[in-house]
Amino acid sequence: MASNSGNRIIAIEEHYFDPEIVAEFDKKTSFEGTPIRKRMDDLYDARIKDMDASGIDMQVLSQGAPGVQRFDAEKATKLAIAANDRLHETCQRHPDRFSGFATVPSPAPEAAADELERTVKDFGFKGGMIHGLTNGDFIDQKKYWPIFARAEALDVPIYIHPAVPHPDVVKAYYADYLQKYPSLLTAAWGFTVETATAGIRMVLSEIFEAYPKLQIILGHLGEGLPFLLWRISDSLSRDSDYPFREKFCKHFHITTSGNFSDPAMLCSIMEMGVDRIMFSVDYPFAPNMQGTEWMEQISLSPDDKKKILHGNAEKLLRI
Repeated sequence: MASNSGNRIIAIEEHYFDPEIVAEFDKKTSFEGTPIRKRMDDLYDARIKDMDASGIDMQVLSQGAPGVQRFDAEKATKLAIAANDRLHETCQRHPDRFSGFATVPSPAPEAAADELERTVKDFGFKGGMIHGLTNGDFIDQKKYWPIFARAEALDVPIYIHPAVPHPDVVKAYYADYLQKYPSLLTAAWGFTVETATAGIRMVLSEIFEAYPKLQIILGHLGEGLPFLLWRISDSLSRDSDYPFREKFCKHFHITTSGNFSDPAMLCSIMEMGVDRIMFSVDYPFAPNMQGTEWMEQISLSPDDKKKILHGNAEKLLRI
């Protein structure tokens, strides 16, 4: 077991598949017949044993991509409500080991806001997760703002998680190489580009002027944005005096999910500050032990490790 100097470890981007939602996915998307699917379906013995072996005290669970973002409003809402009810039952069985992010039915923005409120107030969920595009739309469009208004009112964050890019983007950018390198479309690059674009668009939409206390989480050490933050902000300043970098660092938090790189971590700390970085594994797509062993060896001060491993999540998510 990775020791991490006795620190409590909270991992906040850790996935599972709700049985009704995953039944709507195709075989490839559902990882049918694979070890990943087996781990996604297991919310008890094997998962907790793996957490124990790697020193993880708590997982904040979330439905895996692509979530309910591709369904019509009625279906998305129905599936999300039932999935959140089941996730609450899971968390009640092991309240010291599991908490949850709500499945957010963004195709129905008002219903999504109500469902976020229900799960936060009745279940103690820590916020909501939205996977990629909502039926082809980026989430910054004003028709989706009721979700963010409610998140601000509830004082909970929204986690913007990757999903497969728009079909036109897939065709133009990736199709030539997908037969040999299918991961190019997802974790290797496609997820990063799509989700970083979502983050940039949220800042430019001026949603944070409307909801000045709203907080957003991005995984994978910010989808590359910390590395590019100076250049993005400097370039946009030629068009407007809008303070992009200031807004990003004030309203976004990032996690380590599936990006266990010392240089990337140090860049993120230098650009955003250690108070906005939280530990995640991206289980089961990344192994728990890989994440905790990396945090054990990375050259950070004990106080900074404490913040990343649990302190920042405890503060933001009120754990």
